[in-house]
Amino acid sequence: MVHRVKLAIAAIAGAALLAGAPAAAQLYSDGYKFLKAVEEKKDAEVNELLQKNATLIDARDVTSGRTALHIAAENREYTWLSYLLGKGANPNIADKRGVTPLMLASQIGFVEAVNALAQSGAKVDTPNNTGETPLISAVHRRDVAMLRVLLLAGADPDRADNSGRSARDYAALMGPGSQLLAEIERLANSSSGAKSQQTYGPKF
Repeated sequence: MVHRVKLAIAAIAGAALLAGAPAAAQLYSDGYKFLKAVEEKKDAEVNELLQKNATLIDARDVTSGRTALHIAAENREYTWLSYLLGKGANPNIADKRGVTPLMLASQIGFVEAVNALAQSGAKVDTPNNTGETPLISAVHRRDVAMLRVLLLAGADPDRADNSGRSARDYAALMGPGSQLLAEIERLANSSSGAKSQQTYGPKF
């Protein structure tokens, strides 16, 4: 008899949990729904949420602090990145590790994204929590293509990290024949650098 009562209680509890599932799903914030829709590339849902509340464009994940731009950069989704920037997404919001979308894109060699972000007002010298800038990251990874893009976007090769070393310093440690150092010397003070050409604000 006691066994039957326990089974009945378990069945009732299970039914209650199932009944509550839809209600629990309704508790998710619009910000969560927006980021999830971007992650899953559900353009219709993204548009619907933004029409309802345009400020969702800069919604942040409560755990990681990442934005929709972080998601697009991490997934190497250039079309989505451009769309979000066109909607006015702030490219300078860092996640909880101090990583901006531009830093993230530079770390994975996503050159097109770095270009788009820089042209939309992203600060190219914003460091992460260790003081590492996108340019220092490019030097560490020996990514010449990314280094060129960042320098042309106005990155400062002499900005130091928390250890006191700059991108130029790290490149110099690779030896006098370092291609990275040669590119820094060639482009850092170039009059054609994007410091004089960079535009700010979202491009529509």
